[in-house]
Amino acid sequence: MAVDVTVPSVGESITEVFVGSWLKKPGDRVGKDEPLVEIETDKATLEVPSPIDGVLAEQLVAAGGSANVGDVIARIDAEGADASEAKDAAPAADAPEADAAEGADTPAQADGAAKAETAADAAPADDAKVMPAAERALATSGVKLEDVQATGPGGRVLKEDVERAAEAAKKAPSQAEKASAPAAPAAAEPTAAGAREEEIVPMSPLRRKVAQRLVEAQQTAALLTTFNEVDMGAVMALRSAHKEAFEKRYGVRLGFMSFFVKAAIDALREIPQLNAEIRGTDIVYKNYYDVGVAVSTPKGLVVPVLRNAERLSFAEVENAVADFGKRAQGNKITPDELQGGTFTISNGGVFGSLMSTPIVNPPQSGVLGMHTIQERPVARDGQVVIRPMMYLALTYDHRIVDGREAVTFL
Repeated sequence: MAVDVTVPSVGESITEVFVGSWLKKPGDRVGKDEPLVEIETDKATLEVPSPIDGVLAEQLVAAGGSANVGDVIARIDAEGADASEAKDAAPAADAPEADAAEGADTPAQADGAAKAETAADAAPADDAKVMPAAERALATSGVKLEDVQATGPGGRVLKEDVERAAEAAKKAPSQAEKASAPAAPAAAEPTAAGAREEEIVPMSPLRRKVAQRLVEAQQTAALLTTFNEVDMGAVMALRSAHKEAFEKRYGVRLGFMSFFVKAAIDALREIPQLNAEIRGTDIVYKNYYDVGVAVSTPKGLVVPVLRNAERLSFAEVENAVADFGKRAQGNKITPDELQGGTFTISNGGVFGSLMSTPIVNPPQSGVLGMHTIQERPVARDGQVVIRPMMYLALTYDHRIVDGREAVTFL
């Protein structure tokens, strides 16, 4: 019995997904709830588990393809698993009869054995388990079952086996073609070094969504960026004095992000326009602070949200940010964690960025960009001294935030 694997609902307003990596290939045994395939949405990457114990019969959507919520992307064969297990469990069931037949020397027995052997040679695939998809492929391709080499467990014939046989039949020249074929030409020259080549790769849903949102922000908001710089010496000294005790007590390193999250919340309380959004002709002020923290993943940038960040301690912020970073590398951030957000902080300094203009994440009205810490000569009390300096960039929606508020925030 074949059971369909469908694309599950992955969040409101999401109707299309992108099939990422198949974690199992046709013929592989899978357990119930065992991850079968990764699917990507415009917000996150999720694993789809197997609904039953069985064998993956076929993949209906290849890696890189798209599907809608509710579409069938694979089939699991429960019978195939049972049959394979039964065959493996009793490989020597007919051994006594075989031993008895081995000593047969009467004409009737010899004739029967010969007929049986001839019949087996004439139809070697009769005993093979032909999967439903393979049967359909046989019917449409014109390939004979005996020309198909089974690769599935227990000698089962898979759809891919039929397709390979059909492809081989197309490539194999006929006897007439072989007779009239000219001599093979010399091997083609290898491609010259430095050849101009192009590779076309479809954008993932996440990358398409990022592109859409960035263009939307540029088209719908009046974006302006104001820069300032901060002397990080006091924060670095405080961090250095407490980092060992902090890590021992809380099990996480004391980084710079917690300082900036707490400082940003204080500034947002003073400049509420940066924690607001425009809805039609209204300004909606938020009395809570859901701070998004931009995190880099192998598939692109995502912004998981620290809910009610004003209630979090330094340790809770650092633990949450560390958890986001770890799970982002394995594409384990959930769609719910990416929803909402009233303000965003992006730390390009971890990649060495000295200065940039971050783009607001609509419908938010502001984003703070942190950059690398660099020792620079600055004037202090009439003296030129070397200090650890960081440039800060605040990009904001000028429709509701003026330059005075932006500079005050920084």
